[in-house]
Amino acid sequence: MAFRFNPYSPAVDADPFPFYKTLRDEHPCFWSDEANMWILSRYADISGALQDWRSYSSAQGNLMDELPNRAGATLGTTDPPRHDRLRSLIQMAVTKRALEHIIEPTRNAVIGYLDDLEGRRTFDFVAEFSSRTTVDLLFFLFNMPREDMREVRDNAVLMVQTDPETRQKGPEHLAAFQWMANYADKLVQARKKNPGDDLLSQFILAEIDGEKLLDREVQMTVTTLIMAGVESLSGFMTMFALNLATHPEARRALADEPGLIPDAIEESLRFNTSAQRFKRCLTRDVELHGKTMRKGDFVCLAYGSGNRDERMFENPDIYDIYRKPRGHLGFGRGVHACLGIAIARLAVKVAFEEFLARVPGFEQAEREVPWIPSTNFRSPIRLELART
Repeated sequence: MAFRFNPYSPAVDADPFPFYKTLRDEHPCFWSDEANMWILSRYADISGALQDWRSYSSAQGNLMDELPNRAGATLGTTDPPRHDRLRSLIQMAVTKRALEHIIEPTRNAVIGYLDDLEGRRTFDFVAEFSSRTTVDLLFFLFNMPREDMREVRDNAVLMVQTDPETRQKGPEHLAAFQWMANYADKLVQARKKNPGDDLLSQFILAEIDGEKLLDREVQMTVTTLIMAGVESLSGFMTMFALNLATHPEARRALADEPGLIPDAIEESLRFNTSAQRFKRCLTRDVELHGKTMRKGDFVCLAYGSGNRDERMFENPDIYDIYRKPRGHLGFGRGVHACLGIAIARLAVKVAFEEFLARVPGFEQAEREVPWIPSTNFRSPIRLELART
């Protein structure tokens, strides 16, 4: 039977790594009829594509199933030179708020959520910890009305999903994206009238050589950051907890020695990144592994596969918190490397310092993990944990 790779398949949601192994070894440049694009699975090819933005363009969108009006208005969907201006303006806004500024509110929020779990033997890590923590951080950074937290979270989670049956973006997913875009626009207009010291106000006020971000760029950037914050950061935090639940020796080591948490974060990003796949569009014909990818073709860069490539990482299917995996693709690479790397690392470090101090022993309470239906991201919809 001919090999097929369908990123819409529930089997790929549940465990993409056997598929990735076959792709790397036998089909390193593979055309997927289901995705209607090429799949690159080896670390060297993915890394090379990420650094060759001239050939592998993001200007037509970077999500496998792109959302309306997003391409060309965000960092992830523009190419240099426009991308460089956007990044400089957004970076300027981000750096005006010292990273240390988020430590205390994040720690306080985490402590509160752990207090809520006190005395509970089982709990859903997603709904009761990781999602609450990341949404709380976003609301702090953007100074958003706290009464909106639940609605923002629900729409952000829905935005990144596909329909479980059709495996395409359905009306409810597009409606969630439109709701978020409208919500972001309301925030932008309110801050323009009454700016503060929050990150959104800094986006609006940031200026280089008299140039500012356009309203649409601020709106789409905020929409994307909310989506990424709620799903990517929460998903990463959840995958970290899942890794520790299934590797008790690593969990015990981190509980005993919290100073190991930063290295464990990097290994989790390599071993089980929540950001699995993103796309590019070719601006020229590219020959690779005996195949010709044509100008205008879409190409999927399978980060999750590159992070398990034995050509780059020794014993890649082993979770080793002492590994120090240099060059992993958990945050992307090149001009489109994630802008929120430092914030994400710090937030997860603070969260797990507190979590492991209060819940040093835990395991999965359910045998099967329910995964979000998504072509880009991989994380549990729910992660039931039990104290041990």
